Amino acid sequence: MSPEEKYRLLYEGMYELCSQQGWGDPFSYARSREIYMAGLLGHTISETYSGEDAKDQDGGAEYKSTIGKNITGTYNGISVQDTWDEQERYLKEDKIGKYPNHYFARYDGSKIVEVWRMNCEDVLSVILPKVKKQFEKNQTTTKKDPRLGATISKKEIQTHGTRIV
Repeated sequence: MSPEEKYRLLYEGMYELCSQQGWGDPFSYARSREIYMAGLLGHTISETYSGEDAKDQDGGAEYKSTIGKNITGTYNGISVQDTWDEQERYLKEDKIGKYPNHYFARYDGSKIVEVWRMNCEDVLSVILPKVKKQFEKNQTTTKKDPRLGATISKKEIQTHGTRIV
């Protein structure tokens, strides 16, 4: 069997397994990493692509993963609200604060080499000042894509998080 044939068989097998389990398309965005993380952590994978990535013992969970040499977590594409008060409420109630636990994984090749957990309050304490700065800057400039984003650094994850893997 050629490498190309083997790849096609593995691809089809992965897709079929995920379809049977109700996990959706494993090749959509980072879905395969979410499925991998959920299995490793004993969580239940979400049935949809939007909202929570999985459920843990406390409810909905958010997953972030990287293949970089350092653990980080990036929150991209955050919808912009009309005022900072509305933006902060949105982040606390509808976006980041909605999920009690956020998990950050670093992959080396196909394997997870570390996973950290942060609670939503700590994630918000790190993210809010960064997003507020961007929000205020957006008020004075016109961007093609005004959505907000912020990254939690290795130091911030290690300071506020708990290593679980």
